[in-house]
Amino acid sequence: MLKRLGAEFLGTGMMVSLGCLSIKLEWSSLWISFTFGAAVFIAILLLRNTSGAHINPAVSIAFYRTGHLERKALLPYILAQLLGALVGASMIGQYGYTDFNVNIGMGIFIEIIITFLLMLSIYFIIFKTDDTRIVALWVGSVVAVLAFLFGSFTGASMNPARTFGPNIISGQISSIPIYFVSTIIGAVLASHCHNLIKKSSDN
Repeated sequence: MLKRLGAEFLGTGMMVSLGCLSIKLEWSSLWISFTFGAAVFIAILLLRNTSGAHINPAVSIAFYRTGHLERKALLPYILAQLLGALVGASMIGQYGYTDFNVNIGMGIFIEIIITFLLMLSIYFIIFKTDDTRIVALWVGSVVAVLAFLFGSFTGASMNPARTFGPNIISGQISSIPIYFVSTIIGAVLASHCHNLIKKSSDN
């Protein structure tokens, strides 16, 4: 278990630090999106065989609901991811926090939808192939595309840990619960769709 938690800590920390570094360096939105996607790609490529490379509490919760993560590992996974994000963000400083540039209702809706799409895409690819390279490329690409399309509206978090670390370091604490709730709702909805599809295919 410790090895798995260490992988989640390192993977989440790397993703947050690299992504926030691209923001600190004032790269274009295209390159920032690419950096977040590339960081996810690297994390999955290196760590999937150790922990699954969730690097996202919403993903872990969804996987728990569909039987891909045991109950006893759920809370430790989430804590490792949040701690990794906090450490990763602290290495960069007060950069990369997420906040809504639209009204709160629209922001919540966007985060629910894009997290839903991300989680559905993860379910899709892991049931199409077990090749870690393909899974890493697919999920990293989805993250990059969604971040590019929706980053200007909400920061395209799709990940409670991605918001938690930078927002704590930057003192933008008030928006953290909103991102937690919206991203988890999106992932849980995707897990529900997965269960319905699986149930219908089994009948």
